[in-house]
Amino acid sequence: MPVSRNWAGTVFVGGALSLTLAALVYPSMLGIQTTSSSPNRIIANTRYGPLTEADRDFVVKVRSAGLWEYPLGEIALKKGSTPEMREAGKHLIVGHAGLDELCRKIAPELNITLPNQATPQQQQFVATSDAQSGKQFDTTAANIMRVTHGQIFPTIAKIRASTENTLVRQLADLANDTVLDHITVLEKTGTVNFDQVLFQQTTPPKLSAAQVTPPAPQPGAPVLALAPRPDLNVNTASPTPSPTAG
Repeated sequence: MPVSRNWAGTVFVGGALSLTLAALVYPSMLGIQTTSSSPNRIIANTRYGPLTEADRDFVVKVRSAGLWEYPLGEIALKKGSTPEMREAGKHLIVGHAGLDELCRKIAPELNITLPNQATPQQQQFVATSDAQSGKQFDTTAANIMRVTHGQIFPTIAKIRASTENTLVRQLADLANDTVLDHITVLEKTGTVNFDQVLFQQTTPPKLSAAQVTPPAPQPGAPVLALAPRPDLNVNTASPTPSPTAG
């Protein structure tokens, strides 16, 4: 069953394309009452290797990303005004279903509690895009997602280079390929404003922690699963080649 949409009641700062991906902190999820200023602080020793704050936050980030990009992919599949935009929607759905499956597999092994809702900011990204139609929908959705994918890409590389946890390393490998694939298909829509995107990637607005942290799930609530869509027949684990010149 497709993930339900729950985007209301949020505040969006700085307009539809003024975005940020701040670090997510779930200190209580592992029974930790305070957090260190260092993301390299080890918070658990597991049979898969030490787990740092940065490792834990990365798993939560990947999960949270799927909770808004998957439904936005569904919207793009229906509302996209071009074949390229609808193709991007397919890649978002399939890519985040795969990442979500891996998150749900490794989280219990690492004692990480996953959110069932995206952050308020991410929910607003979806609402802002869904309010548009036609070419304006394509432009709004593609640029929002190109900014957020561009922001998370360096984080993936940093985690992959630094983590000593084999499960987190596996997730980083898949996230790297998936995000590169998504960046590429978004650029193929022809709607990305690169000057604006690059500016917003490097100068995000400052938002409160409440805006960029996914709500904690209700105690005992089942973990929401993003439905796989093999019927869409795309492979996001092998990055889509960029267009060649000439």
